[in-house]
Amino acid sequence: MENELSTKKNNKLKMAYPTPHINAAPEDFAKTVLMPGDPLRSEFIAKKYLEDAKLVNNVRGVQGYTGYYKGKKVSVMASGMGMPSMAIYSYELFNAYDVDNIIRIGTAGGIANNVKLRDIVVAMGCTTNTNYIHQFDLPGDFAPLASFDLMRRAVSKCEEMKVPYHVGNIFSSDVFYSNDSVNTRWNEMGILAVEMETAALYFNAAKSGKNAVAICTVSDHVIRGEALSAEERQVSFTEMMDVALETAISL
Repeated sequence: MENELSTKKNNKLKMAYPTPHINAAPEDFAKTVLMPGDPLRSEFIAKKYLEDAKLVNNVRGVQGYTGYYKGKKVSVMASGMGMPSMAIYSYELFNAYDVDNIIRIGTAGGIANNVKLRDIVVAMGCTTNTNYIHQFDLPGDFAPLASFDLMRRAVSKCEEMKVPYHVGNIFSSDVFYSNDSVNTRWNEMGILAVEMETAALYFNAAKSGKNAVAICTVSDHVIRGEALSAEERQVSFTEMMDVALETAISL
């Protein structure tokens, strides 16, 4: 088996498969993978939207499926919670399974005053407090950004489908329970919402020479104290799923 830390080739990292976290072969995945955080949401998407969906990974219960949406091959696999988990799965998909595009579909806590429950936030960029970036040993602060083409397509689909959306900067945090004053200060800087995965995804996409965008549904508002139930979070975010799937098949 090749060493997992094998050298760069054509400016893209390569690693062996199956990996410690994904027991599959590259052909098991489509070139575009939708990544919710919750494995149950992955299962929901596969059963509701995909034809001929097959379970291609279930290591640690992190379900991955591949099927067809409107005739085009699409995969969906959970990332788990937090940037360490997202970093592992997106890294392996990009570098062992030759996935070209990852579309994160998850939840976010609203911060901006004009953001409402169930609105979609498309993350153009990420402010972050994560230590994940330090491993790259860069001589400055790297700004994690969405891939423009994916972002443009996602925004276009939101407009076509008349889905309420916002585009801008989000806060990717390593901390779920934080001091309320933190969110107030990010509100003052124009941050739209807070979540825990996107920055790591964008870092890995940049390093791997691949593409990524995050399309998140606002599940609560951390300043106003509004929130949806856990059940609503799991199954009611179909507009976000529709946008992501339509974006995927537009590639």
